[in-house]
Amino acid sequence: MAGAAAEERRLATVVESWLGRPVLVIGDAMLDEWRFAESDRLCREAPAPVLTLRRRISAAGGAANTAVNVAALGGRAVLVAPVGADVAGDELHDCLDRAGVWDRTVAQPGRHTPVKRRMLAGNQILLREDSGDPDDALDGDGVQRLLTALECATEELRAAAGGEAPTLVVCDYGLGALPAPVRAWLVAARDRYATIALDAHDLADWRGLAPTVVTPSFAEATRLLARATSRTDSHLHLDHPAADPTDGPSELSVGTAPGAAGSPAVAAPAGAPGAGVSGAGVSGAAPPLGRPTGGTGEPTPGEDRVAMTGDGLSVTGTGVTVSALAGAGVDRAVLAEARLAELRAHTGADVVAVTLDTEGAVVGGADGASRRSHSTPVPASHAVGAGDAYLAAMTLALAAAAPLPTAAQLAQLAATITVSDTGTCVCRREDLLHALGARGDDAGHLVLVAPEELATIVETQRGAGRSVVFTNGCFDVLHPGHVRYLEQARALGDLLVVAVNSDGSVRRLKGPDRPVNPVEDRVALLAALACVDHVVIFEEDSPAGLIEVVRPDVYVKGGDYPPEMVPEAPLVRRLGGQVRTLGYVPDRSTSAIIDRIRAHGHGTVPGGPERVDARGRSAVLGEPEQVDAHGSTASMPGRPA
Repeated sequence: MAGAAAEERRLATVVESWLGRPVLVIGDAMLDEWRFAESDRLCREAPAPVLTLRRRISAAGGAANTAVNVAALGGRAVLVAPVGADVAGDELHDCLDRAGVWDRTVAQPGRHTPVKRRMLAGNQILLREDSGDPDDALDGDGVQRLLTALECATEELRAAAGGEAPTLVVCDYGLGALPAPVRAWLVAARDRYATIALDAHDLADWRGLAPTVVTPSFAEATRLLARATSRTDSHLHLDHPAADPTDGPSELSVGTAPGAAGSPAVAAPAGAPGAGVSGAGVSGAAPPLGRPTGGTGEPTPGEDRVAMTGDGLSVTGTGVTVSALAGAGVDRAVLAEARLAELRAHTGADVVAVTLDTEGAVVGGADGASRRSHSTPVPASHAVGAGDAYLAAMTLALAAAAPLPTAAQLAQLAATITVSDTGTCVCRREDLLHALGARGDDAGHLVLVAPEELATIVETQRGAGRSVVFTNGCFDVLHPGHVRYLEQARALGDLLVVAVNSDGSVRRLKGPDRPVNPVEDRVALLAALACVDHVVIFEEDSPAGLIEVVRPDVYVKGGDYPPEMVPEAPLVRRLGGQVRTLGYVPDRSTSAIIDRIRAHGHGTVPGGPERVDARGRSAVLGEPEQVDAHGSTASMPGRPA
């Protein structure tokens, strides 16, 4: 199968393959709280709106939202994280239970569950209040209980997966859930996990982990490169840009938008065109990551400000400094792409995916090739947690041994389809399949399947006590006759499998001018019918091979001849099935439609529209006719014959 439909099918197959895959998520779990209010006046005390609270929503955030996305996408998610013994912690437990996440969080008395509270009016975020102190470190007992939970969860997942090594996702947002002893345990236990994904504000803390994939934001990648450069090349000098900046230092608080009007541009990394240094610092940092306007992401503890100066890059205890004008007009994706190899070297990761918010992502692997994905700009309130969806889908795809380009496509798609509304983003498996053109149901199955998948599908359905109906055909120009036929076939059992001839097979059977529609279009229309459960394409002229695989309870063919005349009847009966024939509506045949189109094209219908019966006979339509199952025609009642 070629074209876009084949690509969608390939991606959907990967989504199917990760169903039930065991994933352990550890890290900073938090609660996202959304408060939606209305405002129609200002208060008397100050020029501030008076808000009336209308509704409140709680959702899992941080590592907890990553676990929720893993579960929603079809994985088997377990969350290990310290959670406060407080109301927010209780709400977080409820969120995890509703999402089907195995909750292995560890209650920490005296420690508050991190919460991000957002107040909105008219879907516009007016303020955000954060609670939970990142400096409130776990005590020795808390660390030990977290390590015990980590050990138990690892073995629990391995046992549930029949001995298969689980996947590990580490979410380190600097809130104290992953102190040094826990990081050391994870590094020492690296071989116990098949795939490891790392999302950390400070990637330098995880150098020994050798993860499969890291997903830094642009700001996080910037900080890592800046620190690495300052440690190793503190006296390196490169050429200044043609015109050195003349303005004095300007500071940019984390979270503002340097790309807005009047804001200074930021610099390219070292080695990129226009990168500059001075004796006080070294170029090497790309601009901080932000929302569509370019604002930075969340800082790591201690990095409260990012300063933009004219004398190059410097790294201090309070933040990162980047050149203000040297890289004006340089695309962030270009900057990230130029540093992928360095990021892989500094993190020890096989794959680096630098996320660019609404600009998509840049992904690089061991082959040295870079891959760019794109997204659609949305309001910032729609994108909260989209990175968690990206991380979950990327992890599941790589754990399922998907090629890197495929994993990158699915990750970007998962992030993109979650940003349609205000709230914390969660990508559901059904939504992802729908975006790929595959219809999923409560059982999570695809309509369009590969021939090699049929045996497993049929075995599963029969194990549930369902009977299987099988039919085949070209279905070149889908018409009401086909739909009626397929609806009748579906009524004969619990599951209808439709086998469709490939384009080559149709040409051999029907002639060089067929099919009219390529197989991608034909299967897409069939898959959209509610009566069709699965569609499969076969290359051979006969469906005998598929019949042997499916072993249908009922094999259906269209026509007015007895079942004994069906060529496949002996095979079906030998396999224990029965054969049924269903009459077509003849004037709705594909050949008749094609003949009618050709007749119109040649101008052979001067008296009006032409009707063509199943045998190719045509007549000018003066009055509507009824056509019975045998092709006989009669005038409508009340009209002359």
